[in-house]
Amino acid sequence: MAVNVTRQHIVSFFLVGIPGLENFHCWIGIPVCLLFVLTLLGNSIIITTVKLEPSLHQPMYFFLCMLAMNDMCLASSAALKMLGIFWFDAHWIDFDACLAQMYFIHTLCIMESAILVAMAFDRFVAICIPLHYASILTTSMVTKLGLVGLLRGVLMVLPCPLLIKRLPYYAKYIIHHAYCEHMAVVKLASANTLINRAYGISVALSVITVDLGLIATSYVKILQAVFRLSSQNARSKALGTCAAHVCTMLVSYTPALFSFLTHRIGKKVPPSVHIIVASVYLLLPSAVNPVVYGVKTKQIRDRVIELFFTHKKLPEM
Repeated sequence: MAVNVTRQHIVSFFLVGIPGLENFHCWIGIPVCLLFVLTLLGNSIIITTVKLEPSLHQPMYFFLCMLAMNDMCLASSAALKMLGIFWFDAHWIDFDACLAQMYFIHTLCIMESAILVAMAFDRFVAICIPLHYASILTTSMVTKLGLVGLLRGVLMVLPCPLLIKRLPYYAKYIIHHAYCEHMAVVKLASANTLINRAYGISVALSVITVDLGLIATSYVKILQAVFRLSSQNARSKALGTCAAHVCTMLVSYTPALFSFLTHRIGKKVPPSVHIIVASVYLLLPSAVNPVVYGVKTKQIRDRVIELFFTHKKLPEM
């Protein structure tokens, strides 16, 4: 009887939440909820503002709307289950539901990175070759860049759940995490997981190195072009248009790199710290991005005030 039970394929996982901090889950849920609400509210305002204001129907703001939609989907994929764990002790999750959550979270993360690359390319064209901006970044090109980013994420992550489905899961069912993260699920398998680990690492490294490389190249070219400008005012204006994007990249990539390195080489990092950082990586950028763009981008800031807080037209600067 015992043998039959242990060899039965498990049908659900138990998500611990944040190991070692179970007694504080109720309080941890408060900032998670606030970040989730800010994500939905802030990004909805950005999308509504761009949609209602014809002067913002430009490639830069179309990419910003893509980022806002992606952020809302990413936060929803993670935060709802986290709140269920922290506030309602809803720790159990079906095997297939866990794989679905894992798939959407990782796909949306890769999509976010692709959008940041597209936004860097947009700034590169606008500053380095402004005379060709309208002919290069047409509506068709913006749409194609968005679809390529989506397709890349869908195809790159698709093998992950398929490879996991072929693994046997008999005894281990406790995931020491707040959501279904790829490596956390793979580690529970009762078989050799070398292929899964190798593929996961290759995907993460390829996305990080390629995307950061393209973004770095774009900004090197941008800086070279900016410092060739003779006017101090022109230099300040050009750099100002990039400030929000740089802040977004720092907020997005810093915890992502920390989480990735902790999983592979950070053996001495407490699990609670790793999981908190991994959760911050999913929730904080999504909540902060609309604030950053709202504050740093004058066109967005003025239109938000005009559309939501006053009935008077603001003077054009």
